[in-house]
Order: sequence, then structure tokens, then C-alpha cells
Amino acid sequence: MRVRSVRPRRLRKNALTDGPILRTLLWLAWPNVIALSAGTCVVIAETSYIGRLGVEPLAAMALVFPFVVLTMTMSGGAMGGGVASAVARALGAGDVDRAATLASHALLISICFGLTFMLGMLIFGPFLLVLLGGRGNVLANAVGYTQIFFGGAVLPWVMNSMAGILRGTGNMKLPSLMILSSAVFQVILGGILGLGLGPIPSFGMRGVAAGTLIAFAIGGAIMAWYIFSGRARVIPKIRGLRIRRAMFVDILKVGLVSCFSPLQSVLTISIFTHMLAGFGTEILAGYGIGARLEFMLTSVAFAFGIASVPMVGMAIGAERIARARRIALTAGLVSFLSVGLIGTLIAIFPDIWVNIFTDDPGVRSASRQYLSTAAPMYAFIGLALSMYFSSQGAAKMLGPVLAQTARLLFIALGGWWLSMHHATAADFFVLAATSMVVLGVLSAANVFLTRWGPKAGVIGQVQPALSGVVD
Repeated sequence: MRVRSVRPRRLRKNALTDGPILRTLLWLAWPNVIALSAGTCVVIAETSYIGRLGVEPLAAMALVFPFVVLTMTMSGGAMGGGVASAVARALGAGDVDRAATLASHALLISICFGLTFMLGMLIFGPFLLVLLGGRGNVLANAVGYTQIFFGGAVLPWVMNSMAGILRGTGNMKLPSLMILSSAVFQVILGGILGLGLGPIPSFGMRGVAAGTLIAFAIGGAIMAWYIFSGRARVIPKIRGLRIRRAMFVDILKVGLVSCFSPLQSVLTISIFTHMLAGFGTEILAGYGIGARLEFMLTSVAFAFGIASVPMVGMAIGAERIARARRIALTAGLVSFLSVGLIGTLIAIFPDIWVNIFTDDPGVRSASRQYLSTAAPMYAFIGLALSMYFSSQGAAKMLGPVLAQTARLLFIALGGWWLSMHHATAADFFVLAATSMVVLGVLSAANVFLTRWGPKAGVIGQVQPALSGVVD
């Protein structure tokens, strides 16, 4: 009898845990870059047609903008990153069943947070807008936007939770495709409902908000179909699901702590907006245009930062701590350079950005002044955001949150001191730019000074869970 020799089966490497860091990071990030470039078009288009409605709606958007950013960053970057981190660490440890259970608990968390945001803003939103300096028609426009957008706050929360589940598996393409398609629908529907077209009347700020929600609903529905149809690597458990405290803890120990960072960021922006409101509508609207550029450029950093979450998470799950830190460093440098290059270009040629939005001389002057001062420092915002996401992958979020606390205190105390000394708007712009440097430096220092990885003996032998194909 002939005995057939059997060769040992060669295991396929997982690109996220074994592949070249920069190449894998760029491969994961490029769908996000393309999709978030479309998000940039939304920022430009939305601000442009709000500008067509007048200076008062433009100033109203500056009031509402911090709360919209809070919703999107908490649901997408903070809690969505916590979901991606938990799923990635489970897959890095070879536990697919745990990853599926985590996905189910993530959806429950998103529904609860969405309802909380809805009730909170519908009840307290007008009061908060008044605290920020909203008055008259500016306040009326801001309240109208708030009622529509936050009336459907569950939609962005659920959509971003599903995106986090997919990103935790290394699938960046579908969430990015949904961002891209949502951006297209948001521009079209927001413009039509906001400005009016043919028989459709202009609904103003309410129409802009409604267009955004409809776009989110379409993107969320497609992702839900993809995940629950079995096409995703992780299918949330629904039938026979047992609610487990440990699953909530695994997500919230990253996601909930992460939420304090955008919360403090929005509080910082709100305090700064309140201070600038005293200089008049033109200064406030001009700053709003500059703040939109900051939001656009942080989207670039988001593309690289969110790509680092599954890479760092799987490296941590596989107990490869040195690789996890190299991933964080690589993502941070790429974000710093890319955001800094664009910010510096706009600082030198601010009219490239300002011309898109307004012809009002006072608003244009304020925007130019803010951009020439603050735009080069956006590089440090990009660095901080990248460090924030890498820390999510490692489940070590205290440092980035404290860095944001330092920026908040810097703005609050510095703003108070400037107010006592009758400073100009230009002085406040310098304060904002300096606070960005503080945030970036402290965030980077934290990543390389904090101990990553589990304590000895906490995690046993693990195996990479994914093949070498990165979706």
C-alpha cells in the first residue's frame, strides 16, 4: 500500500496583523478618503446654499453646527470606533461568536443613544442655542434645523453603529460607499428642499435638515441589508440573544469614554462660538465658514485614523504591541502631513475657500483672518484625531480624553483672560490656533507614554481570525 505524504497546510496570513503597515493602512484608508471627499462636497454645497438663503441662516448654521458635529462624531468616531475596536479585538483573538454578540449589543446601544439625543435636543435645544448667543431670526432658523435633524437622531446613530461593525472586520469599502451615496443624496435632497425647485417650495433650514436625514436613512437601510443577509463576516445575533453585561462593558469601555472627547470638543467650540457672538453676526458667520474647513480636514484625518482601528485592535488582540504602536505612529504622521498641507495652502490662499460661500465683505474679511491664523494648525487636529482612533484600537482612551480636557481649559481660561483685557476677534483666533497645538502634542505624547496591551496572563493563545484579503 502506498502511503501518500501529506504536506502541512500553509496558513494564510492576515493582512491586518502581518502585512506591511503603510501599504495596508493606505489600502484600508483609500475608500474612506474617496467617500469623505464626497463629504467635503456636502460641506461645501450645504454651506453654499445656506449662504444663498442669507447671512442669518449662515449664522444659524454656525450655532447648530457644534451639535450636529457632536452627533456625528459621537455616533461615528466615538461609539462607532468603540464598536470597531471591540469587534476587531474579538476577531484578533479568534473569537467570531463573541464578535457577533458584540455586534448585537452595539445596535442596542446605538438605539438608546439616538433616543437620548432626540429627546435631549428637542427639549433643551432652543435653550442651548440661546446660551450660544442666538437671537431673532438667527435663533428661529437654528431651532427649525434642530427640530427636524434631531427628531430623527436615531438614524445617524444606527447607521454609524453598523458602519463600526463592518470596519471592525476590516471592511472599509461598504461603509465608505454608503458615505459616498449618502453625500450625493444629501446634496441633492438638501438643496432641493432647502432652496426649492419647480413645484417644491423652499423649506429653508428645515428642508436642509430633512434632506440629510433622508440620505442617512437610505445608507443605513443598505448596510442593514448587507449585514443581516449574511454577506458580512460578522452577523449580529438577534434570535435567542442573551443580553450580557460583559458585551456592553467591552464596547462602552472604549466607546463611552471616547464620547467624552467629542463632547469636550463641542463644548470647546460652543464656548468659543459664544465668545465670538459678542463681536457680531459677520464675525460669527465668518468663523462658521472657517470651522467648516476644519471639519472637512478632520474628515481626511478620520479616513486614516478609522483605518488604524482594526489594525491596532487585531494587533492588540494577537498581543503584538510593538506593531500596534508602529501603526499608530504611521497613521499619525500621514494625518499630520496631509491635513497640514491642505490647511497651509488655504491659509496662504483663503479666497479659494471663502469665495465658495459668501460675497458679504464683512464675512469674507472675518473668514480670511481666521483661516490665515488657524488653518496651518489644523495639522495638529489631524494628528490628535489619528492618535484618538489608534487609542480606541488599543482600548486605552483616557489619555486622548484628558488631552481634549486640556484644550477645553485652555480655551475657557484663555478666552476669559482675553475678554477681561478687551481683546479683538483676531486675538481669539490666535487662541483657537494655539489650542490646536496643545491638543495635538498632548495626544501624541499619550499614545507613546501609555502602557498598551493586557496585563500578563489576561489573554491566552490567540490566532488571527481573518484571511489575507482585506475588503
